[in-house]
Amino acid sequence: MISVQQYNQAVKEYTKNIFRFLYKSLRDEEAVNDLVQDCYLKLWQNRDSVNPLKIKAWLFSVAHHAMINYLKLTSRKVELREGQKVPAVYQQHAFDTREMLEKILNELPPVQKSVLLLRDLEGYEYKEIGEILELNESQVKVYLFRARQRVKETFLKLEKV
Repeated sequence: MISVQQYNQAVKEYTKNIFRFLYKSLRDEEAVNDLVQDCYLKLWQNRDSVNPLKIKAWLFSVAHHAMINYLKLTSRKVELREGQKVPAVYQQHAFDTREMLEKILNELPPVQKSVLLLRDLEGYEYKEIGEILELNESQVKVYLFRARQRVKETFLKLEKV
């Protein structure tokens, strides 16, 4: 069971990390703030069943699932106002490395992206990532390898253009 002090400590310690993790995927500050609050609401609602020693992993797991659900929901929505024309689609070459990396990351499947961000951005160990995403260590390594390969291959293709 999580005490009020442990809950408050978790809010202080992990909010920035969870926000950064979600923001890297969603790029919508308002949505990310809502998802972070939902994570802490769920933590409070489940405080009797969450192991106090695994609060961080539990929160990141909830954040990951919330992100997946949000992406599924928003992928189905198309917002067009009356009289608004649909812009023409065109290919834009981006030469800024950071922008290219962001674009490549956004094209990764959500699980691969989460594994890559948790490992390379947040510095989690394979076991911790497995706990967060409910995967075994082998699956984490495979997803990480595939994500890195895809990023590398895409960069190489873009360099040739």
